[in-house]
Amino acid sequence: MTEEDLQLQFETRRHFFSRCGLGLGKAALLSLMTDGKAFAAPPAAVNPMAPHPGHFPAKAKNVIYLFMAGAPSQFELFDYKPELQKYHNKPVPDSMMAGKRFAFMDTFAKERPKLLGTTRNFKQYGQTGAWFSELIPNIASISDEITFVKGLAAENFNHGPAKCYANTGSTRFGRPSMGSWITYGLGSESADLPGFVVLQSGPRGPRGGAALWSSGFLPTAHQGVPFRSGGDPILDLSRPQGVDAQIQRETIDAIRDLNLSQMAESGDPEISTRVASYEMAYKMQTSGPELIDFSKESKETLEMYGAVPGQASYANNCLLARRLIERGVRFVQLYHTDWDHHFDLGQPLEQVTREIDKASAALVRDLKQRGLLKDTLVVWGGEFGRTPMGEVREVGGKTGRNHHIDAFTIWMAGGGVKPGAQIGDTDEFGFSPTGDKMDVHDLHATMLHMLGLDHQKLTFKFQGRNFRLTDVAGNVITKLFA
Repeated sequence: MTEEDLQLQFETRRHFFSRCGLGLGKAALLSLMTDGKAFAAPPAAVNPMAPHPGHFPAKAKNVIYLFMAGAPSQFELFDYKPELQKYHNKPVPDSMMAGKRFAFMDTFAKERPKLLGTTRNFKQYGQTGAWFSELIPNIASISDEITFVKGLAAENFNHGPAKCYANTGSTRFGRPSMGSWITYGLGSESADLPGFVVLQSGPRGPRGGAALWSSGFLPTAHQGVPFRSGGDPILDLSRPQGVDAQIQRETIDAIRDLNLSQMAESGDPEISTRVASYEMAYKMQTSGPELIDFSKESKETLEMYGAVPGQASYANNCLLARRLIERGVRFVQLYHTDWDHHFDLGQPLEQVTREIDKASAALVRDLKQRGLLKDTLVVWGGEFGRTPMGEVREVGGKTGRNHHIDAFTIWMAGGGVKPGAQIGDTDEFGFSPTGDKMDVHDLHATMLHMLGLDHQKLTFKFQGRNFRLTDVAGNVITKLFA
């Protein structure tokens, strides 16, 4: 044993204090000045949806995405092609089919598919002279407010993966949706409603289901929350019978304290999400019923949308979307199904366009009247487009159109979009894009940019690498900007 070891054996508490008085003094003073809160402070529940600024000034604050699940036929709605009419029922040129794949069409069949003109009448509308079919007269009436993006490309010709790609930027399920990315990047300005709300209408849900509004590997606070347009917005939201407000508040406070205690031990940030979700559900017991109560809406507004209070419909969802945006919700996504018209472009297409035409136009008009359109980006479109060739199936013998991923059409309004413009175009048959090539990654990059987010900087590290909504692609479509 060395002399130093022997000396340490006889060290006392007084020896220790005599040599480090300055350090202990500082610690004691800090404790007194902060009322002891500087040491071992219990973790506070952080609101993961608190609003925060983007990377640069934004053109838009909110998004309403009107998603037409099943892929609308652009040839029956927006894309008037005289040459396609001229060559109706003629075999498609070999050059068009070379190297292409389709979901339900054999490119190597002995008999080539035939071009299919539309039976719908088209007219030009507005100062821009944009073409619209007779199926959507109300959307045509706001032609000077909307901007078309034509010749947009998707990646997969099957509905499930294509919807996933359109909503998450990947054909593989499990990635965060665009609404989740946007609330992750910006939070939400609504204190008593979720930042990302999903509304559904049509005879069934969209293929892909909840994966389309999933938060993926992002914190679960950014998950899309499906709402109903009648009754409780969310099932089991109301306070249980026999439980008064005070008991419920005390229960939630006790659960919060237990969660915070667990967070202090584990450091798991997901516990903050859990705490915030309890608080949000409690607040929504008041804000939820008020949200879906249309009694304060004027008769003229209800008629403009075609909304019927208490009814589950696309019209009610459009009105609900406007009310959500008014209350600070960041991202609202409407899914309306039944656009998959392989068999028949007649009555089924007429039915679904009747369901969406009036309310889609009313939403844009209503947002503008209330001064909300300048800050709200409205997007309308599906997961891909339809072929200029007809698809004849044995069942019924009627003709529809196959899936087409090379060139489809969407429209946008508000939120800094140049009104009455058209970006991109397609060839005389509407088969291939002409001019600038644009795809879904470009659309996502543009939407993020309009919200003040750089798609290359909005990343989340997962499984050892940084992921983003636009994967390793995406270019901002600057021609869209006003």
